[in-house]
Amino acid sequence: VFSKIFSHEALESYLPKIQLVIKDTLRAWSSNPESINVYHETQKLTFRMAIRVLLGFRIPDEELSRLFEVYQQFVENVFSLPVDLPFSGYRRGIRARETLQKGLEKAIQEKLQNTQGKDYADALDILIESGKEHGKELTMQELKDGTLELIFAAYATTASASTSLIMQLLKHPQVLGKLREELRSKGILHNGCICEGSLRLDNINSLHYLDCVIKEVLRLFTPISGGYRTVLQTFELDGFQIPKGWSVMYSIRDTHDTAPVFKDVDIFDPDRFGQGRSEDKDGRFHYLPFGGGVRTCLGKHLAKLFLKALAIELASTSRFELATRTFPKITLVPVVHPVDGLKVKFFGLDSNQNEILSGTDAMLGATV
Repeated sequence: VFSKIFSHEALESYLPKIQLVIKDTLRAWSSNPESINVYHETQKLTFRMAIRVLLGFRIPDEELSRLFEVYQQFVENVFSLPVDLPFSGYRRGIRARETLQKGLEKAIQEKLQNTQGKDYADALDILIESGKEHGKELTMQELKDGTLELIFAAYATTASASTSLIMQLLKHPQVLGKLREELRSKGILHNGCICEGSLRLDNINSLHYLDCVIKEVLRLFTPISGGYRTVLQTFELDGFQIPKGWSVMYSIRDTHDTAPVFKDVDIFDPDRFGQGRSEDKDGRFHYLPFGGGVRTCLGKHLAKLFLKALAIELASTSRFELATRTFPKITLVPVVHPVDGLKVKFFGLDSNQNEILSGTDAMLGATV
C-alpha cells in the first residue's frame, strides 16, 4: 500500500497541492509584521500538508488550527512514562488522542460522503481502494489508525529538516544564490517569478545542486538519531558477540560524523555530493538519513520532494533574515531543532524581486 502512496505517479499528483500549501504559508509569513518562530510554523506547515494534501481533508482553517494544537499535545506526551495518574503526561496524551480521533473520524466521514470536485487520488483514497482490492473494507478504526500514522510520518521529522534548511540558507547566502542561478538556468525562475507549469516532478529531479543542498541538510542535521533492528544472525563486532534475536540500535548521526567518505564533516558543503566528489557514492551505509536496508523510511521521497519544493519557493519568492543577533544552539531531542525555534523575519517579493509591503496579501485559506 505504502509503495503506491509514495509512488512516482502519486508524488506527481501531490506536487501542485504541496506547492499551493507552501505558497500560502510563505505569503502569510511575509505578511506578518513580526518575526516568526520557524520551527513552530514549519510544524504547522507540515501538519497542514499532511491534512490537506496526503489525506485530502477539507477542514476549515479555524478547525485545522484547533486540530493542530490537539495533535501537538498528543505528540508531546506520546513518549511519557505510562503512569495513569490525573494530570500526568500520559493522561494528557490519552485525552489528546481521543479528541484527535474524534476530529479525524468526522473528517473521514465527510470525505467518504463528499467525493465531488476531486482532481487527484490522495494517500487515504489509495489506502481505502487498496483495502477494497484485497476484498477487505477497512473499518473506521483502521482508517483512523492509518490516518494518524500518515500524519505522524509527515510531521515532526519534515518540520525539523525544513527548519534546518532555512537556517542553512540564512547562514550561507552563497548557497541560496547558487540555487537561484540553477533555477534560472533550467528555465524555472525568470524575472523573479516561477514560470507557470515549470515545476513538474521530472524538472525538480533534474535540479542537481538543489538535490545536493537537501542531501547536505539531511547529512548534517538528520532529524532523528537512529533506529532499531532485530539481529537475524549472530555476529561479532569489535570482539563482542551479538546474539541472534537481540535488539540493536544503530546511530545515524554517529555514522555521518565518522564515515571516512565525508571530508570536513562539520562544514555545510553541498558540493560534497556534486558530480566531481560524490562523497555519498562510496559504500552502502555511510549516508543513511532515512535509515537503510529493507526497513528504510517509506516516506523519504515525499519528504525530499517537500523540502525541494520549499527550497524553490524560498529561493524564488522570499527574502528572509535572522531576527536575533546570533544563531541559536541546536538541541537533538525529540528531533533536531533550534532551542529558540529560530526567529526569522520574512519579506515577500513581487515579480521584480521588490519587497511586498506587509499586510497586503491574503492570509491562508485556499482549499486544496
